[in-house]
Amino acid sequence: MNHIGFLSTTAYTQIMRTSKFWSLITTSALAVAAPLIVSAQSTPPTQDFAPAPPQTQRLEEGEAPAVTIRQPDTQKKITEKKSQGKVTEVKVQTGKTTYYAKPNETPGAMRGDGQSDASRPVQFEVGTFGGPKNAPAPNPAQTLAPVPAPVK
Repeated sequence: MNHIGFLSTTAYTQIMRTSKFWSLITTSALAVAAPLIVSAQSTPPTQDFAPAPPQTQRLEEGEAPAVTIRQPDTQKKITEKKSQGKVTEVKVQTGKTTYYAKPNETPGAMRGDGQSDASRPVQFEVGTFGGPKNAPAPNPAQTLAPVPAPVK
């Protein structure tokens, strides 16, 4: 049997030739029509409805602002803590910001493991408690002398 499904070979060939012909015609029509459609969209309108911009006026200079801008302290202070020759902690102070960097030492992790990654996020110091205070010490409360014991 020399047929595809319910069509014979000659009918199938004729349908394929016809569909190729119509696809070629459709592609050609689109190739011609596409530039016309695009150019129709990009043409500016022939009438100008926008009003002319208003005239600008020159303003007088006012007083300079009484603001002093100071540059932040960019000097870094780096302190390293070592134990048996290995760095255990690095403290970095930049202006008012302080953060700590510690190495990632996971016990039992092999080099190249997912757990043996050498990077570890830094820890920022948000606030400290119990630090020195600049407030003056309060005067001690005045107390009365103890009552002498009664004499017998």
